[in-house]
Amino acid sequence: MGYNELIKNFDVIRDYMRDFYVYGWGSRDEYDKKSSRTYDDAKRRIENWLGEYMKYQWDSDGKRVFISVDTRNTVHNPLYTTLKAKSFTNGDITLFFIIFDILHEPSVYFPLSEILDKIDEEYLSRFEETKIFDGSTVRKKLNEYVSMGLLKTKKQGKILYYSRTKNISFNNTDVLHFFSEIMPCGAFGAFLLDKQEEYRDIFTFKHHYINAALDSEIVYSLFSAMHEKREIEIKKITRKGDKRILRIVPLKLFISVQNGRQYLMAYKRRNKRISSYRIDYIFDVKPLEKAEDFDFLRNKLNGMQPFLWGVSTQGKNARRETVEFIVHFQNDEQYIYDRLQREKRCGTVEKIDDSHARFYAEVYDTNEMLTWIRSFICRITYVNFSDKEIESQLKADIETMYRMYGVSE
Repeated sequence: MGYNELIKNFDVIRDYMRDFYVYGWGSRDEYDKKSSRTYDDAKRRIENWLGEYMKYQWDSDGKRVFISVDTRNTVHNPLYTTLKAKSFTNGDITLFFIIFDILHEPSVYFPLSEILDKIDEEYLSRFEETKIFDGSTVRKKLNEYVSMGLLKTKKQGKILYYSRTKNISFNNTDVLHFFSEIMPCGAFGAFLLDKQEEYRDIFTFKHHYINAALDSEIVYSLFSAMHEKREIEIKKITRKGDKRILRIVPLKLFISVQNGRQYLMAYKRRNKRISSYRIDYIFDVKPLEKAEDFDFLRNKLNGMQPFLWGVSTQGKNARRETVEFIVHFQNDEQYIYDRLQREKRCGTVEKIDDSHARFYAEVYDTNEMLTWIRSFICRITYVNFSDKEIESQLKADIETMYRMYGVSE
C-alpha cells in the first residue's frame, strides 16, 4: 500500500506543486523557500499522489524533478488528487455523521438546542466525558453546512431551525466530466464523479490546462466574494518574489484560451483603475465589507471588454489606441484569410481583393498584440499604429530579425 497522509494546510503543497508542474525542472538545492526537510516532505506527498507522472532527469546541477502529463493519454486532471487529501479531526468526522443522522430527511428539522440535547442524550450518553461538543462548536458546524448548501434554515418566531436540503441526483456524468476538466472550480465535478460507481470517458482534450486545479480554493473564494458583492483583501506574490497586500473589488474571472491561465479583473480604489491579477500569484483572499458600487464597476468592465485584446486595460497613453495592417496571400492560401477571421478577437477583417485583407482594431493596449502580429510578418505589406512607439518597436524587431538572418532590407 502506498504512503498516505492527509494535509491541513494546502498553501505549502500548492506552492511546491506550482514549482514542480508549472515551472518544473528544479533541483533540490534550488528550492530555497523552505528548509530541505519541508521540501522532502512535500516531494514525498506529491510522489504518493502523482507517482506515475513524476519524472527525473540528471544534469550537471544534479537531479531535477518535474511532473509530466501527456494530455493525449490523460483523460482526467490528475492534480485534483491533491485537493482530495484534506485532513479532518476525529471531532469533525464524528459531528458530521451525528448531525446528518439527526437530520436524516429534508422534512426533519430541529433548533440548535434540541440538536445539542440529542447529541448528548442519544449519541454520547455512554461516554464518561459529557458535553464533548459545546454549543458554539455545533452552531459553527451547522452554519458551515448551511453555507455549503448541505443544510437550510427557517425561522419560527425567534427560533432558527435546521434541516437537510433535498438530495440531488447527478445522472449525467458526461456533463460532470466535461465540467471538471475545463471549468473554474472543476474540482466540484471531480469530487462528484468519485461518487459514481462507473461512468464512461467520452472526452479527450487537445489542450488540457490542468494547472488551474491548484487554484480551486482561491477561485472559490473569489466567486463567493463576487456573488456577495464584497471587497476583498488579497495577498499576492510579485514577479520578483515579493509579497504584497492589496484591497480590491473583484469583478470577473478571465481565462486565456491560449494557455489556460486565469486572471482576476478587479477595481483598485487607490488608483481608480480596473486591472488584471494572475490567480496563480494570489495565495490568500479575505472578504471585507459590501461594495455598494459593485454593479456600477461590473458594468464599467462590461463596457471595456469589446476593446480588450487580452487582459490589459491600459496602455502607455491611458486611452484606446488603434492598429491596422494589410496582409498579402496567394490564390491557394485562403487559410491565411481564414486564420485572420478566426483569430481577430475584437478586431475586424475586411477582404480588399483576392490577395489582400485588412485588419483593424481599437484596443486599450496594442502592445499585447505584438506577438500575434509578428506571426504575419512575412505577409504584412502595410502597418499603422496610433501609438508610434509600439509601431517603432515592431519595426525594430523586424530589423533585428533581418540582421540575425543576414537579410538585406
